[in-house]
Amino acid sequence: MDLRSALRRTAMTRPAVLAVTLPGATELRLEAEAEVRRRGWPVADAPAAADLLVVCGVPAPEDAKWLDGIERSMPAPALRIVAGGNGQVAGVLDMARDDLIDRAVTRRGADVADESGTHEHGDHEGRGHAQPADHEAHMDHMDHEGHDGRMDHMGHDPHAMGEVAGLPTAGRGDDRDGLRLDRLHVPFGPGLTDWPSGLVLRLTLQGDVVQDVEVDHLPVPPGRRPPFWDEPWLRAARGEKVTRDRAARRRCAAHLDSAGRLLAVVGWDDVAARCRRLRDEVLSGASRYGVGGDLRRTVRRIGRSRTLRWSIAGLGELPADRARAAGVTGPALAADGDAYDRLLMWLSEAERGVEGLDDGRPLAPDDRTGPRGRIGGPRAPSRVLLDVLPELLTGAEFACARIIVASLDPDLDELAPAPVPGAVHA
Repeated sequence: MDLRSALRRTAMTRPAVLAVTLPGATELRLEAEAEVRRRGWPVADAPAAADLLVVCGVPAPEDAKWLDGIERSMPAPALRIVAGGNGQVAGVLDMARDDLIDRAVTRRGADVADESGTHEHGDHEGRGHAQPADHEAHMDHMDHEGHDGRMDHMGHDPHAMGEVAGLPTAGRGDDRDGLRLDRLHVPFGPGLTDWPSGLVLRLTLQGDVVQDVEVDHLPVPPGRRPPFWDEPWLRAARGEKVTRDRAARRRCAAHLDSAGRLLAVVGWDDVAARCRRLRDEVLSGASRYGVGGDLRRTVRRIGRSRTLRWSIAGLGELPADRARAAGVTGPALAADGDAYDRLLMWLSEAERGVEGLDDGRPLAPDDRTGPRGRIGGPRAPSRVLLDVLPELLTGAEFACARIIVASLDPDLDELAPAPVPGAVHA
């Protein structure tokens, strides 16, 4: 084996992982994230940077097109795997790593042919050369310039995206500066990183401003178990014995998960990773004394950052009176403000949740205060959050759309047909 093949083989022992989660597979996502972190494998934030696509959940036939689009956007040798059941992630990752190593070594012959001039299209090892075969698959994975000024996930300049992305136009209209600009129709999701599982937004843009929003999502299959984040409260409502410790862990972990997503979208990757590590420790049974100090330090660091506050303050403003009128409950109502206020509310609730760890007393059957709001009403808490999204996104700059979505973090698992008496229906 020559040096180049050896280096490629070594790289594939730690493949860059891009995870996509289907509705109903939250627990699998958490298992996959924890296992990838334990192995020290890098996490890709876009198909062009990924070696391995991990699909959490069992895809339906209608999911094939957009998943194929992601895989085609990955540089060879790329591999897609499905983690379809709890406890399977480690074994599936082991097999995928071995397969990638074999593929990397096998491709050495193709590289030799490239070097001898057989192909004339340059170095195909470079990231991002593979492109989706159709426009719709391409658009499913666009993630334009973030609030911190980064390029989108396809490597495009969003200010020149009309021609590059092949976006359709639907006439022209006056923007806020009085200019005549194309109205562009942009699908957002469902396969973005740090994105609510299964969510699809269809945005109409004029310039860089969102003019109209249509909210859609992948089908949410009925589950044999309640939605993961709401499970303790729904089981208690059914009459099962559930401890307050179990509910506190689920609430604390849910808020740390949401905070981690928002921080990752903003570009605070190291603090996002810390939130996710704390989330996993809480779920795995760590004591309040084992995680409390680290959580307090993390919260203080976030609260002291003027840069973070400046980057998201004023986005997605949702005063309490408007939230209450829309039927919003839980942290989004209590925050009484913008994306930054909701982040601080999640962190405050996570700290409060830690105080309830190791409490063996039973959870009251009439306690319906789930992580995203009151469970058991006419609409699931996340259904209400989806309903207020168009209002919050309309008029916002496109670069801020992902931040606003992440600051609400609706859980589409809550839209599944209820598996237990007293559960919510969307």
